[in-house]
Amino acid sequence: MKTATLTRPADTRTASLGAGTMPVAGHDFGSPPDEALRGAAEPNHSIREASTTAGVGLLAMSVLSAFGYLVAVKGLVDPGNAARTATNIAGHKNLFRFGILSLYLVAALDVVVAWALYRVFKPVSKAVSRLAAWLRIAYATVFVVAISQLVGALRLHAQALQHINTFTNIWDAGLVLFGLNLFVLAYLAYRSGYVPKLLVVLLAIAGFGYVFDTVVRVAVRGATSDVSAITGMGEFAFALWLVIRGRRITVRDSVRSDA
Repeated sequence: MKTATLTRPADTRTASLGAGTMPVAGHDFGSPPDEALRGAAEPNHSIREASTTAGVGLLAMSVLSAFGYLVAVKGLVDPGNAARTATNIAGHKNLFRFGILSLYLVAALDVVVAWALYRVFKPVSKAVSRLAAWLRIAYATVFVVAISQLVGALRLHAQALQHINTFTNIWDAGLVLFGLNLFVLAYLAYRSGYVPKLLVVLLAIAGFGYVFDTVVRVAVRGATSDVSAITGMGEFAFALWLVIRGRRITVRDSVRSDA
């Protein structure tokens, strides 16, 4: 009497079924290692690109706003002297025009930066990152409305000082939104784990400076406050970090959130 023999497949992971194979129960061999690594690297690559975009945008805004406001607008204003201000603008029309153009570019870059920072912090919290982006876009919208007053100053020299003062008042009001945006960014940076804690503190202080200046100017008639001129350096430091160190950002799985 012959005994029956059972031939086992050479590969213990699969059993032959006609022309196909069937994985052994309880084993999931998943995607090839190189595909898994590539899938994990893609989000980091996207965040690093967005970081560079945001950093370069913020640095460009610093230069454009310094020229547009400090040189082309404030440099031609003689506070309390409408006639002298009108004469200065009439004698430097091209400078004033380039200043207005620079400020419009700043507003456009604000939208680009809002989008880029949304991508940088999206892994931390999609909802909060979206809030930060909309706050910055809302600020940019108010800023554009303020800049339109400068166009009026260019057309009506006799009322130039009045238009410039209105520009300043509208801009001050919009800076509350900007300050709130920095508060939210500070929170996201704190939660991220990849932004240095020192920058988190500097961003929060910068946000406080913008809000404080606006509150003082509104609450105390005729008062001036330029705290943000100092605290605002925190955003400049953040911009440098985004350009220099942001290219090395690595998001840990524990940080990722869809909240």
